[in-house]
Order: sequence, then structure tokens, then C-alpha cells
Amino acid sequence: MRELSVVGVRVELPSNQPIVLLREVDGDRYLPIWIGAVEATAIAYEQQGVKPARPLTHDLLRDILAAVQQPLKAVEITELKDNVFYADLLIGENLRVSARPSDSIALALRVGAPIRCADQVLTEAGIVIPDEQEDEVEKFREFLDQVRPEDFAG
Repeated sequence: MRELSVVGVRVELPSNQPIVLLREVDGDRYLPIWIGAVEATAIAYEQQGVKPARPLTHDLLRDILAAVQQPLKAVEITELKDNVFYADLLIGENLRVSARPSDSIALALRVGAPIRCADQVLTEAGIVIPDEQEDEVEKFREFLDQVRPEDFAG
């Protein structure tokens, strides 16, 4: 397993499909995962420190885990099958629950849990961005600084 950090979310054009971009912490690969608009909003809210008037589903799950004193230890993106990513939530001492990566990432951001990815998944779906394309990553980061969670509604 390799640890990943969340670069952010954006809308891929022309399809208007949200994407979350993860980066290998001790490496140079990026992992793009296409996600739903609701999950993109949840991730963007947390990254931007936006607190909704009522808890989102991911906030509720965070609060339930705290109430039952079962911390989220980590998120693991375990598999890529037929272009679908699979993830597990590692809860408490030895509980493993299957979940979508987008929901897992939104929850991990809320509790500060590490996000990991199986080497095989990174080998299959990870991309290396050449130095000359680092400008695109910087533009993406600038976009993230200006995008609002409402931009994902739709």
C-alpha cells in the first residue's frame, strides 16, 4: 500500500464529470478517480473548511464513529475492476467495511485518516505527470483555490 494525499476535485470538461485527484505521498504518480457531484461537493466542502448548516452524510458517519468510539484508522483503495475503483474503511481494531472511494475520501478528510492505495491499482491507473505538465497541476491547484462547492451542484 502507498499513502496518497488529496490534491482536490474539479469538473472534467466537456463531460461535466467531477474528478478527485490524489497524489502519491512518496512518489510521483497521480490517481484520478471520477466521482459523483455529491461526493465532489463533500470533499470540496471539507478542503475549503465550509461547514453546512446541517451535517452531510459524511459528517454523520464521522459523528457516529466518534459516538461508538471506533475510529477510522485508514482508507484503502484496494482494487480496480472494470474501470470501477473499490475501497475499504479500516475501523477500530479489526473491522473492514467496503465503501466507494469517493465516500471513503470524504470521510478520511473529516477525521484525518490516511488514504492508501494498493500498488497494483497505482500501477494500473496511476499517471506520472511529466515536468512540462506540472504547469497544468499548478493551474489545477489555482482552480481549487477559486472553485466553490456549489459549482458541483447539478
